[in-house]
Amino acid sequence: MLGLVFGIFLIAMVLALPMGVAMGVATIVPQFLNPRFAGNMNYIVQAMINGLNTTPILAIPLFMLSGALMTRGGISKKLFDVFAYIAGKKTAGLPCAVVITCLFYGAISGSGPATAAAVGAMTIPLLVELGYDKVFSAAIVATAGGLGVIIPPSIPFIMYGLFTGTSVGDMFTAGILPGCLIAFCIMLYCWIYCRRSGEDKEKVAANYERLKKRGFFGVVKDGFFALLTPVIILGGIYGGFVTPTEAACVSVFYALIVCLFIYRTLKLKDLPLLLRDSIASYAPLLLCIALAQGFSRILILLKAADAVKALINATVNSGNMLLVVLIIFLLILGMFMDCGPAVMILAPIIMPVAQSYGISAIHLGIVMVCALATGFVTPPFGMNLFVTAPLVNVPVAKLGKTAFPFIVAFVIAIFIIAFVPAISLVLVGHG
Repeated sequence: MLGLVFGIFLIAMVLALPMGVAMGVATIVPQFLNPRFAGNMNYIVQAMINGLNTTPILAIPLFMLSGALMTRGGISKKLFDVFAYIAGKKTAGLPCAVVITCLFYGAISGSGPATAAAVGAMTIPLLVELGYDKVFSAAIVATAGGLGVIIPPSIPFIMYGLFTGTSVGDMFTAGILPGCLIAFCIMLYCWIYCRRSGEDKEKVAANYERLKKRGFFGVVKDGFFALLTPVIILGGIYGGFVTPTEAACVSVFYALIVCLFIYRTLKLKDLPLLLRDSIASYAPLLLCIALAQGFSRILILLKAADAVKALINATVNSGNMLLVVLIIFLLILGMFMDCGPAVMILAPIIMPVAQSYGISAIHLGIVMVCALATGFVTPPFGMNLFVTAPLVNVPVAKLGKTAFPFIVAFVIAIFIIAFVPAISLVLVGHG
């Protein structure tokens, strides 16, 4: 029966049915095949309700709302100006500034597509104006936008914590160094590309002089409250002052204060529409979370973890081999399934198996999210490709081809993270 459930789920995915429909259909199949099956409709509904009846889940809509406020408030430009000033006229300085902006903005939005949209809309036109190839510019943003789900606060990390019982705060802490490593690998390719293809040094220098006229302190002063955002959110969590859920609430109020009263890039009349859009974005995700709770409970009743463990034991003989197989599987899965639902479905099944091979639950979560994050920029369904391609008026397939070297850099970083657990665990005291 387990094979049939997974088969129906995969068929629904191949038919491009919505994720909620795919999980819902697969969840109710066993009770139709066996009326005595313990996972009847009452059991499923109760599992869905209990799964949503938890305080940590409130962090997801709150972080999504604060990210929407910051996006509408134009925070990404203020961040970019600071990093562009620091990069100056160095080779690949501006492309690297884009990557660092994505890194910092990920600490605000917690979302890959939101990071790509906010940073791309502002930086891609500037890079093109300064002489960089437009497809290359879009590929930078599309790839670096994936950092939005790795750098805390990360929505997939929250989901992983909810479905596995792992500390969300520890996941946030563990994601910092891996996110920085991936950003470094992307920037390294930017440097190689610019060294090989060249840059319009005159235009780059002119842009730097424009920023220089404002002075370093002028640029930093203008971007100070934007730079302070991740410090307040993450500092509150790591300092023990607030839980991740409370930090999400703080981030909303901070975003409102900064955008309404300090930068004045938002007006009170903008809030109703912004709240409506945020609710519209969160509602489908909430349904997926609820259905994933029911689906995971059915998989537990069908002893899916035992079946997966038996399959793995028959094919791999070490934790390192398991990580290789898992990464390859997740890289392929990420091409067709969004990071969040994949984490919700797979994490409860894979975690007990990985722990039997001595792999930490925190390390596993970091590897899973990093591998799935490549799905934001891999065809055919890379969401960041669809976000950034219209900004430069090129086909998604062409953008995906240009992004391939960036994906390679991303994957190299993932394997380093997988085989050097200390990168993920040292900041949480497990390294």
